[in-house]
Amino acid sequence: MTRKRALIVVDVQNEYFSGGLLIEHPPVSQTLPNIGRAMDAARAAGVPVVVVQNTAPPEAPVFVKGTPGWQLNEVVGGRPRDHYIEKNFPSVFTGTDLKDWIAANGVDTLSVVGYMTHNCDASTIFEAAHLQLNVEFLDDASGSLSYENSAGRASAEEIHRVFSVVFQSRFAAVLSTDQWIEAVRTDALPYLDNPYASNQRALARVKAAA
Repeated sequence: MTRKRALIVVDVQNEYFSGGLLIEHPPVSQTLPNIGRAMDAARAAGVPVVVVQNTAPPEAPVFVKGTPGWQLNEVVGGRPRDHYIEKNFPSVFTGTDLKDWIAANGVDTLSVVGYMTHNCDASTIFEAAHLQLNVEFLDDASGSLSYENSAGRASAEEIHRVFSVVFQSRFAAVLSTDQWIEAVRTDALPYLDNPYASNQRALARVKAAA
């Protein structure tokens, strides 16, 4: 069965590289080139590329339309795309035409790259899974930053790693960019785990260490 993928490039905007929300893990020196590689591989394979740009209200501290931080990074802005979406909420589906575009183009698999792993990527992945689409997440072409609030603290590495583990447990097959490019080449649908098996492995590890 031939997959009909679309590469969803989420919010690769300067705010994350030189603005008010600096991506920490994985380093952008790794993830940004991988986003470009994924876009190039998609173009070469005939996989449509959807570029997404987040816009916040004028009073927001980041992502205000027309500001330097709002602009797409040149790695994405300088590459061809098949569809463009401007969004105002974390999920790429909310208030946009993505669902209609997917249906019109016969897409059954969304491959997600961009920022941030735990916010707009996660919101999009969860919604896509609930729409019964196949979902892929390129964990070396995305990233997180650290948080501290009334609930506690978490490093960028913790956030990115934990969300990736949760995605792989049910919602999205987690791949490296190299693995994804190979899956596109061979028309493969990567393995997606399930919550029970993921939990049993964790319990077995604890038992073995006791």
